[in-house]
Amino acid sequence: MITGATTTAAIRNDGFVFAAGREMAAALALDVTSPAWQHFKDSWNRLHVDTYMADGGRYRKRRHSVFTASDGDIALAVHQAHFQGLDFNPLNGGVQRWFEPIEPEIAASDVLQTIMRFSAAQFATLAPATSRWKVEVHQFRIEASSGEAGKPTPEGMHRDGVDYVLVMLIDRVNIASGTTQLADTARRPIGEFTLTHPLDCVLLDDHRVYHGVTAISPLEPNKAAWRDVLVVTFLAAV
Repeated sequence: MITGATTTAAIRNDGFVFAAGREMAAALALDVTSPAWQHFKDSWNRLHVDTYMADGGRYRKRRHSVFTASDGDIALAVHQAHFQGLDFNPLNGGVQRWFEPIEPEIAASDVLQTIMRFSAAQFATLAPATSRWKVEVHQFRIEASSGEAGKPTPEGMHRDGVDYVLVMLIDRVNIASGTTQLADTARRPIGEFTLTHPLDCVLLDDHRVYHGVTAISPLEPNKAAWRDVLVVTFLAAV
């Protein structure tokens, strides 16, 4: 059973923890059959194409917003660009990337707020000296077709340049693969699993763990295929 203590102990010992959706549902008191979850999930249908893809791909859609977290309080920050240095993202880094913000009602929803508060509590335990966090929230949809594979991490195995990361599956439809692969700072494999059910997630220490996801392809070539995830990153605020 996922608890705050077991989650933080695993991250402290191994650099990451995988949590199954059924365990996260209990820990978060979220019901994936509820109207609230359905409304949250449906917002992935309204993402915008990522026009910054240096590989020319049109397979990624996203929204992005920034929050602050302090003493358990979560607040939406002014809309701002997402930036990663080339050291962390050699494909798309080095530029200010402006994405459409998360829809206001989704940003304020109990579902997202609950996920952020849970994450903030775990990471605050691991970094008790940090009183304030910059929290970046990304909604991603990776699409696949018979003519173009979908690449959840087109930059390959990487770190995000933050302190801690949560990656949570929202939905996957008609796809094969999408396997999460983890490695230590020497690039030695330390874990591999596939997020297959809603709320399946991994929480990791970005200083200690590289992560990547294998390309997805459609199971039935003539039908739509996609992988929806929520990524929440935490960086100690200056």
